[in-house]
Amino acid sequence: MGPDEKGPAVRRPLNAILPPMKLPAIIYGTAWKKEATTELVARALAAGYRAFDTANQKKHYSEDLAGLAIRESGVPRAELFLQSKYTFPRGQDHRMPYDPAADVPTQVRSSFASSLKNFGTDYLDSFLLHGPSGSGALVAADWEVWGELEALHRSGQAKAIGVSNVGLRQLRELEGAKVRPMFVQNRCYAELGWDRDVREHCLANGIVYQGFSLLTANPEVVGHPATASAARRLGATPAQVVFRFAASLGILPLTGTTDPLHMKQDLAALALEPTAAELDTLRAL
Repeated sequence: MGPDEKGPAVRRPLNAILPPMKLPAIIYGTAWKKEATTELVARALAAGYRAFDTANQKKHYSEDLAGLAIRESGVPRAELFLQSKYTFPRGQDHRMPYDPAADVPTQVRSSFASSLKNFGTDYLDSFLLHGPSGSGALVAADWEVWGELEALHRSGQAKAIGVSNVGLRQLRELEGAKVRPMFVQNRCYAELGWDRDVREHCLANGIVYQGFSLLTANPEVVGHPATASAARRLGATPAQVVFRFAASLGILPLTGTTDPLHMKQDLAALALEPTAAELDTLRAL
């Protein structure tokens, strides 16, 4: 599909695509966990996590090991939110889930089929393009990927589709697609207003914004006296305060913690009740 083939844009409300219980409050991210992935995902499941973010990209994810933990957990599939991504060859190492010589649509279908096998399921709750080809305008290969994501969504195999590591210009282009993005996943920097331009576009257009590296990308906020003050008043940790603050901005947070205690704390963070003044102070940092 290309920009000249947009046709009428479609976006059904996410709650019409995913039951309300399936739209998570927080997602456990599985990147960079290597051989520890199975144990850590099992711990996250035991702590109460039911939403997991992966990618079929051996360079940074061990999706097969995450799938093993999920398959062995005994948690019913209907209680889980499983998200994966198609990654272009430039983002892969030699362990690709498809033939890099194949055309782009075939690569996407092969990557998706491999993810289904990894999880032992016949559908994904969300499937993302793991970043457009470059930082400028979308190119033909990006539109080819998006066309396959649309087809997977129409077939019911991908309940929702979206894009990660995306800029505002690219996102505006995708808003003209036949099926518009339902999820966006970006890294958030406080110094950039917590990805203000993309995030506010998502809020204005019914896209769920997923934010990752909320802690590691913002150590100055985690360690700020205002964060510590709010944490003391709430009987919480600074990390919990940051997650709750992110939610106040309309961000669906990802956590990648490996600490069992922090897993439980992060899950509990969204129940905190900071004051409007505390949130305003954090927003200004």
